[in-house]
Amino acid sequence: MAVLNVNIDHIATVRQARHADEPDPVWAAAECELAGANGITTHLRQDRRHINDRDVQVLKETIVSKFNLEMSMEEEIVRIAEGIEPQQVTLVPEKRAELTTEGGLDCVSCGARLKEVVRRMHARGILVSAFIVPEKEQIAAAARFGCDAIELHTGQYANAKTEKDIYQHLKWLEAGRDLGIKKGMIVHAGHGLTYRNIGPIAAMEDLSELNIGHSIIARSMFVGIREATIEMIRLIDKFGKH
Repeated sequence: MAVLNVNIDHIATVRQARHADEPDPVWAAAECELAGANGITTHLRQDRRHINDRDVQVLKETIVSKFNLEMSMEEEIVRIAEGIEPQQVTLVPEKRAELTTEGGLDCVSCGARLKEVVRRMHARGILVSAFIVPEKEQIAAAARFGCDAIELHTGQYANAKTEKDIYQHLKWLEAGRDLGIKKGMIVHAGHGLTYRNIGPIAAMEDLSELNIGHSIIARSMFVGIREATIEMIRLIDKFGKH
């Protein structure tokens, strides 16, 4: 049954709206841990639009659960990861103008760079996951270039409007999961998951971790981030037991 990693980026988004020192994403991480989250996920973007260098440093020093750092493969960010040494990095594509991560990492076309980044992370004892769409070629490339895990992009499932489309995207994700496991990798999932659509993903066997951020942060505005995290964990547990 999958466990929950909470992405706290948008706590920092609120802080940066005023260029202030609150709300502090480090405090949010502690609340998520107290709620029972398996880990904390955060994305250090090149433009530092939300999480910044100070945040990842303090998070590494203070959180006691798993620290999963989402990052591009740009050299500046890779060097920061080498210095911080999170337990895991999740490699994602990154565009300057995007609102959130669009699509998955193209492991096929960036193979040489991916292999180099994986080698450098492994030298620091850091697990490497690649955030990809569940396509056979991308899954095979992630395995070939040494990734320990893949995170299946659930955005198309989350945005599906009809029962037929939802079913088709779930089958696509299941096939990606099966191939990832066959290739010897751990399989995670995330992107666009909410309290309303988490059920079928939580019920999917052999997923290790679910990375969820925006929906939990949105809910936390009304009930607090500890309660919002607890509510999501309850849903994952409920559907994961069926």
